[in-house]
Amino acid sequence: MAELVNLGGDRSLTSLEAPKPIGLTTKRFIDIILASSAIILLAPLLILCFFFSMLASRGPALYRHQRVGFRGRYFGCLKFRTMVPNSDVCLREYLATNPEANKEWVATRKLRFDPRVTALGSILRKTSLDELPQLFNVLMGDMSIVGPRPVTDEELVRYSTSVCAYLSCRPGITGLWQVSGRSGTTYSRRVACDTFYARNWSLMLDAEIIILTIPAMLNSENAC
Repeated sequence: MAELVNLGGDRSLTSLEAPKPIGLTTKRFIDIILASSAIILLAPLLILCFFFSMLASRGPALYRHQRVGFRGRYFGCLKFRTMVPNSDVCLREYLATNPEANKEWVATRKLRFDPRVTALGSILRKTSLDELPQLFNVLMGDMSIVGPRPVTDEELVRYSTSVCAYLSCRPGITGLWQVSGRSGTTYSRRVACDTFYARNWSLMLDAEIIILTIPAMLNSENAC
């Protein structure tokens, strides 16, 4: 697992030291500057995505889902809606009649073919445009520009001994997992990415991840 990423130095994914809360004032200040600037620059795109999400299917354009955040605080993670309104029922029925899909869901919490996703939603997901509303989560202090992928209570259990590492960070719009293969990676690799990030955080690491995010977004093959 130590070869997961190669970002220089002797930073190791297998480090066992308990991470302290990362970034604090410095990271928060940079988050506010970057999120505010991005909202202003991307305002036309945000409006277009909002409009087309409303037209794609009935229901609100924005979707808010409860996730576990910094120090265990819950928050509503914002996204443009990419699924049909009765998505929970749709998923249960699909998994009940498709054993292979159920196995994939249990292993990764993702589906290569997800019957809940609308046609527009598929485009938004492949380009990561569905996550643009999370810029407002950053402004509110729920998230960071860079950090672990925001998870649910059910997913946090899978972090096992790495729970403290996850809780020491604000979840991020982008992160080490997103630039290391995204949906093409296993869940254990995702946990390892988040743990590595928490235990080895620096402003330089954040800068590296931000730079790598754009080509990762363009690689729609591994988009989630």
